[in-house]
Amino acid sequence: MSVVVLDGSTVRGFVADEPAFARSVDARFAALDANGDGVLSRAELRRALESFRLLDGAGFGSADPAPLPADVAALYDAVFEQFDADGSGAVDRAEFRDEMRRIMLAVADGLGSQPIQVAVDDEGGSFLLEAAEHEAAEIAARVEADRSKAAAAAAAAGPK
Repeated sequence: MSVVVLDGSTVRGFVADEPAFARSVDARFAALDANGDGVLSRAELRRALESFRLLDGAGFGSADPAPLPADVAALYDAVFEQFDADGSGAVDRAEFRDEMRRIMLAVADGLGSQPIQVAVDDEGGSFLLEAAEHEAAEIAARVEADRSKAAAAAAAAGPK
């Protein structure tokens, strides 16, 4: 478990970097595509959603009972249908990428502009962790570029 500090701009910046975001989403897609056929079946996406354990009931101190199996199945079906934009019965890489972009931008909107600390799973490939690492790498690159410019300017000015 890691703790990162981020806000909506962190997530938006990650999503806006198309090559970085595509690599991340495509890696997640490949990990979820258990049979390697290039699409996610309803069962493959459901296994991924179940791994989040969001519907266990009585979680986070809740006194609520676990939801009924039929309600859980209906929720998973609705999520699958959201990803399966063309209604083909399978989620291809482009559909997965488009829906993950929409989800991440919604997360960014929810985070707003005030930085917050978020605990993230650093073993499961968290998109939020990747967004924070992306932002840190961009900041480090800008700092290094500024240092290089300052060193070049000092060298050009010669000794004092």
